[in-house]
Amino acid sequence: MGLLDGKVALIFGIANNRSIAWGITKAFADAGATIALSYAMESLERRVRPLAEEIGCDFMEECDVTDDAALDDVFKKVEERFGKIDILVHSVAFANRDDLGGRFVDISRDGFKMALDISAYSLIAMAKRAEPLMSDGGSIISLTYYAGEKVMPDYNVMAVAKASLQIMTKYLAKDLGPSKIRVNTISAGPIKTLAAAGIPGFKDLLRHFDHVAPLGEMITIEDVGNAALFLASDLSKMITGEIMHVDSGYNVLGLTATREEIQARE
Repeated sequence: MGLLDGKVALIFGIANNRSIAWGITKAFADAGATIALSYAMESLERRVRPLAEEIGCDFMEECDVTDDAALDDVFKKVEERFGKIDILVHSVAFANRDDLGGRFVDISRDGFKMALDISAYSLIAMAKRAEPLMSDGGSIISLTYYAGEKVMPDYNVMAVAKASLQIMTKYLAKDLGPSKIRVNTISAGPIKTLAAAGIPGFKDLLRHFDHVAPLGEMITIEDVGNAALFLASDLSKMITGEIMHVDSGYNVLGLTATREEIQARE
């Protein structure tokens, strides 16, 4: 018996085999869930299809999450095919490179709107469409990052999007609680993904991370997948509105210099 036997999981945001969404997909499939996948654009299909085939998933739909009609179409097809959704995963984020790095005050108005629409508002749009299909309750999970809580170099407009995502998690938890739908978000430590590659200085952050994080290890997509499995399963049936940090303990630190760096300055 798997933790997710009999459950249907709709997962948005898979791009390739290094995506956090793929780590989550694998964990869910291994636990017995029926998987439905959505990817952002046509050019990603060639990367996503082999992954879907690997886990025996034959439901793949392209979706522009800024297009209400496209979202309606995906959820309608899920309903027609499976009749329900038990788990919804939002692993979607995008910002113009020009609005990452540099000075925060130089973020463009159009770039701000786009980043918030794609990376944050889309969670509300998905939750609204998922609620009628979660008649027996369910679990909604999104992905955030510590830059939504504290200043991280060069994250800029995406930090605002992640902060929005985190407060949305709490408001959605309040709204959807009466329907027995839990809403939580995972704050994952830095992982070398396609999306992360576009953040200036990300390689430096990766090199520094495991030297200062309390557990002294890098985060993997499998680590995030296991945390998502817990949040998706009945093991977490009384947990909602939470930000779960899967970051080797980095978020508890007030000082992030290594002991060696401090000694070198003395």
